[in-house]
Formats: sequence, C-alpha cells, structure tokens
Amino acid sequence: DFGFIFPQGSDLVEPFNAAIASMQEDGFISHLDTKWFYLIDPNGEDLYDALPDLGGRAVSAAMANDYTPLQFIDPGTGEAVGWEYDAVAEICRRLNCTVEWTNTSWDAMIPAINAGQFDIGMDGITITEERAQQVDFSAPYMTSQQFMLVRADDDRFATPADFAADAELLVGAQPGTTGFYTAVYDILDGDEANPRIKLFDNFGASVQALITGDVDMVLVDAASGRGYIGANPDKLKIAGDAIKSEDFGFIFPQGSDLVEPFNAAIASMQEDGFDDYLNTKWFFLYDPAQ
Repeated sequence: DFGFIFPQGSDLVEPFNAAIASMQEDGFISHLDTKWFYLIDPNGEDLYDALPDLGGRAVSAAMANDYTPLQFIDPGTGEAVGWEYDAVAEICRRLNCTVEWTNTSWDAMIPAINAGQFDIGMDGITITEERAQQVDFSAPYMTSQQFMLVRADDDRFATPADFAADAELLVGAQPGTTGFYTAVYDILDGDEANPRIKLFDNFGASVQALITGDVDMVLVDAASGRGYIGANPDKLKIAGDAIKSEDFGFIFPQGSDLVEPFNAAIASMQEDGFDDYLNTKWFFLYDPAQ
C-alpha cells in the first residue's frame, strides 16, 4: 500500500484522508489510474500530446444556470456550478484555453450563438437537425432519456397515453425545447397551440409550477430529473418508463474552429474516464438539499 507521509501529529492527515476517500468514491482516482498507467506514453506521442493547443485563447461561454445538475446556482454557496462547468473547465485545461462565463437565458442562447456573440453555449442542449441549421454542435458529450416528472403524491397516470387521455391534465414546458416538442408530438395531438401545454420562461419555473400544482407534469431528462428530485425528494418523482433518448452537445457559431478541438478533448475525457467521474460526482453524490 502507498501513502503520503507527514510529520508525526500533523493536522493535515485527517483532511487528506477525507479528500482521498472522496476521490475514491467519486471515481477521480480511477480516472488518474487510467490516465497515468494506461494512456500516458513517456516514450512517444499519446492521447494528450495529440490534442490541439489553443495557446491560451479566451473562450466566451453562454450559460443559463437553470438545469440542475448540469449548470445551476448552488443553494448553499450561491455559486454557479455543475457538470457542464466542470467539463468545459477541464476541456480548456486540456486545450490550453481560458473560459469567460456569461449568464443568459435559454431563449436568447441559440440566437446569440448563431450571431457569434459567444464562442460556445451549453444548457443540456439536445442535438437536433433543426437546431443544426442555426449552430454547429460538438460530438455528443452525454446521452440521456426523457421521463415524466410529477408530484410525489400523484398516481393518476403512469404512461404518456394515460396522461394524454385525461383532458384535465396539464404539462409545463419551455417553447422551443425538446421537452416542448415531445409533449406536442409524442404525447398530445401535434398541435403546438394545445391549451394543455403551459409555457414558462425557464425550466426551473416549470418545475416550480409542477410543485405548486399549476401543471401536472414536466418532461425531464434523467440528469435534470435526478437533480430536481434530489432537491425536493418529498415533492417530486418520476412516473413510468423512459419516453425517448436524446444526445446532448455544446453549440458553436456555424463554421467555428473550436468544434474539432472540443471534439478531440471530449473524446479524450470519455477515454480516460473523466466523464465517468463527472457523472458520479454530479448525478449520484451531489446533494442539492444539503
């Protein structure tokens, strides 16, 4: 067994032991093992040597901070945190770039990226052909499934068909999102003006409307559903099985020279286990209620 050494009686032993235990639990040690024992080649070019060097370039990033646990405001610290923050920070560490974060709304994000106001945008954005006509997507960094998020005490429906059959049930959604189009075309009647769909400015507002009883269901991916249930374990639950799968990608202005470097970094993080570490940290260990 290997261990770090300290002067006898050092007050650093217990804090270091706690940090080591956390790194073993969240998979960061496994990531380091894969990186240093299997992927690093001291005698030749390896996975990391092949990554582009952006020379310290500043990358402007648009966030909405409304998608727990991908990007949100930590209720305990008031800081903006999440899977996507950690992922992009690591990508820029590998590519030698710096990130300049800017908070914006979901409605404004794709038009702003399309206009070149930011270099990259992220908000758990589903890769679709329609959006790809306005922006360039990275390779998928995550595949998730969509579920029905409901109140914890509501047992009136367990399938999309059950929901559609009850004309009194309402769904909350943001216009232009995957959840909105799934509600319209996969659950209801294909009418985007259906009065059973209540529209909200942001995802958090739709979840709050669900909690207060103003709507009866919100469509979520597995990542955000886990985050909101973690923050409200006695108020929310998932009803039924997954409805459909979706791939998430970062978005860039069309023709951006950042797409290929980011794709290379994403691939390296998937190969060396860094994305597994982020998944464990944010989807299984982080507790927004504490």
